[in-house]
Amino acid sequence: MVMTRSRRPRYTPFIGGKHRLGMGLMALELSDWIEVDENFEDELAQKNVLLAKRRAEVVATRPGSESAQQEVLDLLVEHLSEYHSHLLQQKGDDLILPTIGQTHNMAAWRAAPIDLAGRLAQEDFCLMAPGEDGYTLEAASLCFPSRWRLADKIGCPMGVIHDPVPGYGETLGRPVDRFFNYLDASRPVWRVNWSLNDDPSLFQPVRRLESEADEAITTANVGQRIFLRCERQTLRRLPTTGWVLFTIKTHVDPLSTLADYPEFATALAGSVRSLPEGSRRYKNIVPFEKTLLAYLDSLADQA
Repeated sequence: MVMTRSRRPRYTPFIGGKHRLGMGLMALELSDWIEVDENFEDELAQKNVLLAKRRAEVVATRPGSESAQQEVLDLLVEHLSEYHSHLLQQKGDDLILPTIGQTHNMAAWRAAPIDLAGRLAQEDFCLMAPGEDGYTLEAASLCFPSRWRLADKIGCPMGVIHDPVPGYGETLGRPVDRFFNYLDASRPVWRVNWSLNDDPSLFQPVRRLESEADEAITTANVGQRIFLRCERQTLRRLPTTGWVLFTIKTHVDPLSTLADYPEFATALAGSVRSLPEGSRRYKNIVPFEKTLLAYLDSLADQA
């Protein structure tokens, strides 16, 4: 009998086994800008529910951002039409999503084009505008936040947006500001970050900072109770308005996915152990840290 390995996580940004606070940017081919996977229909369905019931929580725009929003929508439609034409077809102002049976008329979304953009792709979209205080968040479609609320961040500069991140102000604040100032429209970039959650939901707007051990999570069930959440993020300058577009594509896998990849378990355990205490609390790993590490070590021992 041929033994097959389980599907590996698409991204493993913890490889290297040591925590590093950095931007970790890589060059992005524009043909790879938007990701499409087997969850396309399901995730757009989740977005539609959120947009119908909780739109004020997942879409925010500020006056003056309309032109940049429209540029985002135009670029997205052009990209999907070229690289994923089976998912999006354009007929005049109508955008047809054949696999989910929806049609959107672009003229109906002139007031908030970024809202429509978020309904066409699995990604979330955040628009940053240059200003006296650096780049500020001026418009967003954010259906799948990782424990932050759009209402708390809209209109804020980068430093305020990332204020909860341990070490950001001291280590990354200036390099990030400098990068944004010099980002060229012809040289987009991407990066991936990771977190560990006890909830697989894509929509997670509430930050949890717990210190007590979660007794319900054991070495017997941690593989199914804890989830590896990776965000594939892209940054590109819009060629016409000059604003910066930040996209987020979220991937969630149960920790048990690492069972057939002991080298990944070893790397993740090393990365968790190297996290400063503040970062472990920020990532809310503390309640299940001991159980998590025991499980990862047991997977590594199977190598």
